[in-house]
Amino acid sequence: MPNIKSAIKRVDIIEKKTLRNNMIKSEYKTAIKKFEAAVLEGNKENAENLFKDAVKKIDGACSKGVIKKNTASRKKSSLAKKLNTLA
Repeated sequence: MPNIKSAIKRVDIIEKKTLRNNMIKSEYKTAIKKFEAAVLEGNKENAENLFKDAVKKIDGACSKGVIKKNTASRKKSSLAKKLNTLA
């Protein structure tokens, strides 16, 4: 445990940021899982809506600094490929 006042504050801030980051990660991973489930069912219309939602969540995570830009691009590209297999 830190003894210095500023170090104690930093520990509190890091805990809050960690919770926020985990929440954002969980949201975009859940969106991806829902999209992939729709693709497996072969439901194209639902998959397109879920694709848009997943891309929004991924972009949000990227803008918040939870994932890097290239990681976000890679994930979106992977989802787009899966969506195109339905067409």
